[in-house]
Amino acid sequence: MIDVSAPPQTTTAPATPRRRRRADRRHIPVLATLALLVTMYAIGVANYDNFSDTQVLLNVFVDNAFLLVVAAGMTFVILTGGIDLSVGAVVALTTVVAATLLNAGWPAIVVLPLVLLMGTTLGLGMGAVIHYFKVEPFIATLAGMFLARGLSLLINRNSIPITDPFWTGMAQERIRFGPGIFISTSVVIALVVVLIGAYVLAYTRFGRTVYAIGGNADSALLMGLPVGRTRIAVYTISGFCSALGGVLLSFYMLSGYSLHAQGMELDAIAAVVIGGVILTGGSGYLFGTVLGVLVLGLIQTIITFQGTLSSWWTKIVIGILLFAFIVIQRLVTRRAR
Repeated sequence: MIDVSAPPQTTTAPATPRRRRRADRRHIPVLATLALLVTMYAIGVANYDNFSDTQVLLNVFVDNAFLLVVAAGMTFVILTGGIDLSVGAVVALTTVVAATLLNAGWPAIVVLPLVLLMGTTLGLGMGAVIHYFKVEPFIATLAGMFLARGLSLLINRNSIPITDPFWTGMAQERIRFGPGIFISTSVVIALVVVLIGAYVLAYTRFGRTVYAIGGNADSALLMGLPVGRTRIAVYTISGFCSALGGVLLSFYMLSGYSLHAQGMELDAIAAVVIGGVILTGGSGYLFGTVLGVLVLGLIQTIITFQGTLSSWWTKIVIGILLFAFIVIQRLVTRRAR
């Protein structure tokens, strides 16, 4: 006879801890970035007067809102295993075109969507070249970088001041939380971009396809995922974010200049990598990119408070951190295999 009171046999229990451990490994770089950020802030508070003021931390957001938007777009690209070297040049071109048109009397309501469309179109073009002509992203976006920087130099080599009422109003607008505690409207725009991007990556089919392409593009293609369309889309998103970052930088500087944002593409890549996004794609979070931008901003703040260090120390520290986080990424991916 069969004992019906006996509990049913299960064989799936041992697989659960292994899956959980593998899932947790993807969080290690982000947790390392968070630990680094907390440690740096604690060192600043311990060594410098007034470092613990709330406004000091908020100023990191205010001074890096444009970089946060650009890095958000870069995150989409790197998650697919690509790279975009054109972002800094597109930022500069956006500021130059916006300043030129505003000084020519064009209304801000026309200039703003026009420059955003320009950046989006450049990103779309690079994505199309990468997909349809099988050009390496490094080469295609390098060409885009030279094109955008060359166009900005062709338009005007000098700094162009912006006096448009809308632009100056956005530059001077503050959202206040108390006496001497505020953020700029650029910070709000940057945070909205991050929230939308995080939602897209986590909860939409497009976001899952982005991760799948970064994990293995051939497997994603065999699964019937729209690999080509998604690749073009991520470079389009990066172009839009670069143009929006240029708009925010023009709010911050109230000028357009062809030499703005030199090296910003490297800062954006550094923020994404320090934030835990794997350079080969397929793993990482937009929240980590936010932490990466804050780490870069906090390095600059500490050097400013120190007062005796050259600004080049910022690059030196960022280089050391990049080496460290690349090593962490390699260790994590090896153990996952």
